[in-house]
Amino acid sequence: MDARSLRLLVLSLAASACCGDDVTYVTSFYAKTAQRLSKYSSYASVRLHHFQVPEDAVAAAWLLTVTRSSGFNCGTRNVTVHFRAGAPPVINPLCTTFPNDTAVELAWNLTLSVSTWQNVTFFNVTNPAPGDWFVAAHLPEDDGKIEQKGLPSCSYMFQPQMLVRRVVDTPTLLPNGLLTQTLSPSANRSLLRVFVPEFSSQLTVFIPNCSVGGVAQNNCGLALRIGSSSLRQGSVMSYNCTGEGPCIASVSDPPWQTWVLVSVETSLQNVTVTFNVSAKCIVDCKPLSSPGDFSLNSSVTLFMGNTTATAAGNFSNSSDSGCVQSPVIYREDKDVLSLRFIFTNGNLTVSSYAPTLLTFDLNSASTSGGVLNVQVALNTTSSTGEFGGVRACLSPSSPVMQPNISQQCATAFAQGYSVGVNGSAAQNRLRIPFPQAAAWYLTLQTTCGSSAGCRNVSAVVSVSVSVGACVDDCGAYGDCRLLRTYSYLYGVCSCKAGWAGWGCTDGSDALSLPRQLMAVLFLTLSNLLFVPPTVLALYRGYLPEAAVYLYNMFFSTFYHACDQPGVTVLCIMDYDTLQFCDFLASCASVWVTVICMARLQEPFKYIFFMTGTLLIAMAMQLDRHGLWSFLGPLLFALITMAASWAYRGVKRRQCYPPLWRRWAFFLLPGVLLAAIGVGVYAFAETDANYLYTHSLWHVVMATCILFLLPPRARHAAPWGWTRHLCGYEACGNRKEELYSVG
Repeated sequence: MDARSLRLLVLSLAASACCGDDVTYVTSFYAKTAQRLSKYSSYASVRLHHFQVPEDAVAAAWLLTVTRSSGFNCGTRNVTVHFRAGAPPVINPLCTTFPNDTAVELAWNLTLSVSTWQNVTFFNVTNPAPGDWFVAAHLPEDDGKIEQKGLPSCSYMFQPQMLVRRVVDTPTLLPNGLLTQTLSPSANRSLLRVFVPEFSSQLTVFIPNCSVGGVAQNNCGLALRIGSSSLRQGSVMSYNCTGEGPCIASVSDPPWQTWVLVSVETSLQNVTVTFNVSAKCIVDCKPLSSPGDFSLNSSVTLFMGNTTATAAGNFSNSSDSGCVQSPVIYREDKDVLSLRFIFTNGNLTVSSYAPTLLTFDLNSASTSGGVLNVQVALNTTSSTGEFGGVRACLSPSSPVMQPNISQQCATAFAQGYSVGVNGSAAQNRLRIPFPQAAAWYLTLQTTCGSSAGCRNVSAVVSVSVSVGACVDDCGAYGDCRLLRTYSYLYGVCSCKAGWAGWGCTDGSDALSLPRQLMAVLFLTLSNLLFVPPTVLALYRGYLPEAAVYLYNMFFSTFYHACDQPGVTVLCIMDYDTLQFCDFLASCASVWVTVICMARLQEPFKYIFFMTGTLLIAMAMQLDRHGLWSFLGPLLFALITMAASWAYRGVKRRQCYPPLWRRWAFFLLPGVLLAAIGVGVYAFAETDANYLYTHSLWHVVMATCILFLLPPRARHAAPWGWTRHLCGYEACGNRKEELYSVG
């Protein structure tokens, strides 16, 4: 980040965070390492960055830098950047369908157009929500082109940096106490904060009076804003105090156990406005207290894995003496991004005169990278009275305390989710990818089937709540993968066989079974073309070369049989082992063929065989997908062959090989086939044509061996047999072949 960009960022942040003159500002700077962007094919293609916004931040600014390499074919590209507070952003660039019973809220995003070598964009947020913020970036949709690692290409690096401006001494609104604030011409905004205790049902901010220049006025042009910005609709409530009399702003179901930011501004210019302000939180309903002595009458059963433990205690959830039922809930962490909540009793009795409140502690970043699963099932034989159904509202940060009255499952700053059940739909399920890191609340209450007789209506329901890494473990056509960005873990689905979506449930482009069968047959049966080179090598006495070709045919066949998407998969051993053997065999086949063409003396020939194969194995273990892991041995073998041919040509005083028929009918066609194969492998393969192009690669490379493999030595017998045996030593004619054409 250069000095000019940093200076502009600081000035932009200072302008957006202008407040009163009597506050102290502190600036903090955070930067992430630049990462290379990828074309979007699934969420695994996204580059995710995690930031932490302090509690007292009044402004945050992100500097988004996209740097383009100087590769060829670099045109104008759009980079999409997504922002979300509380959890990683939920995105859908491919417009795929989400799994059933999945509730999503797509993240806020912006598009950066990169036409030069660098794009620098500022993004400011005033009064940002404290806690986790996530920035995700990716290139447009993947076009399916398979780019070989090592070839020059156009790359894009993305680096986000965050500058936070926070207030050290933000004034605090105390309950039932007046606080006097002054708005000067140079600072026309005042920031305050109020703490909302647990079980608060309403937050009220009250401005009883104000004055302009010391003169009391009924209208001072004041505007109230309550809440912090999270780039989500409804995260900030705005009120204009334009009428006469006191200004009163109220929000229902405010977030519990947190600080809420209050901003007061004036629309009047070049004046000094003084006002009094107070705040009040209404707590009108609490559950029954749980006693500290666990030696009372009732007992609680804890289930932990396969063991059961019983503890005594009085956890009454009867609503006879309370306005809300709150059963005891236990959290069991099962694995990374995997946990479940256990109730003292598997079934809950839900009544009409008092809601049942369930609290789930997800207030940590370690759970926001998974999927929240909630299921509510009704026991249809347990309802009493004029039963109409069970209304259930799931919401973060604070609950909906009157679910049977509220028309929407919404709290002050968040939209909740309805998971109610009734006689016709006795079971309801909800899945929320990347849930917000907060305490989540599920409120249940029965509703009446008629307007009369609505007392003593109850029903029994069972509730299941858990967090998993992926939606249904990505189903039959996907794999659930845990990804990490620095220390933050999150789960994504990697789909196969053309399936797509968050749970690999979108089959609009899925491969049919005949297509899958055709792919596996093309890629495996094309390896049978290595049978003729193997037989030819055996006939001409090249036994090591024949063994390598046979090894290549075997492992290439079974690697591609294991590498198939969908149901047409056959793995005779571990996938990584098959892949390593396939890559090693392909490169070794080229290596032994070129070294054989060099016509080295046998001791040197086998030294080259063994040493080259061992070095190729090392290169494949380091980077088997790198193009130079294949081209490096090939170039060295070609140099060795050229040096050997040049030595023979100088020694014989003629071109080697000497016969024009060898060049015209064998070497030139073989080289042409090899060039076609390398060109198809490196430049023509895409996801759509892979079964054709890679099968063609098998055919071309096997065929070119038939042309390039040198002929048998003049005095050597077919199939590798020697004419004489001297004890245990084969005594072949080792005289130099002066008239050899190969």
